[in-house]
Amino acid sequence: MNTKGLRRQKIRYRIRKRVAGETQKPRLSVFRSNAAIYAQLIDDVKGVTIASASSKEKDIAAQKGTKVEISKLVGQSIARKAIELGIKDCVFDRSGYLYHGRVKSLADGAREGGLQF
Repeated sequence: MNTKGLRRQKIRYRIRKRVAGETQKPRLSVFRSNAAIYAQLIDDVKGVTIASASSKEKDIAAQKGTKVEISKLVGQSIARKAIELGIKDCVFDRSGYLYHGRVKSLADGAREGGLQF
């Protein structure tokens, strides 16, 4: 793995030591690739994914805009799914990415959608 990847991996492990999700307060995990962005609500006690959203979903992929704007839509989508499941609170896991750009946009979209973290 390259040095940038190793750096992110170390940060990721450091974050995961402190951040864990339960059934009532799941972990909102973000994965960012060059082309897409993904978000999952994870219950770490049971080890299951409660809900997920990505920029590859049909309704989001049909939208035109920058990656940052699309990320905001993904955040709103995961928030909508969480609210339908009766989840209002979560803990945010940025997965070693800087809280900047697409990751921040996704978090802002989730907050606008009604999630609290």
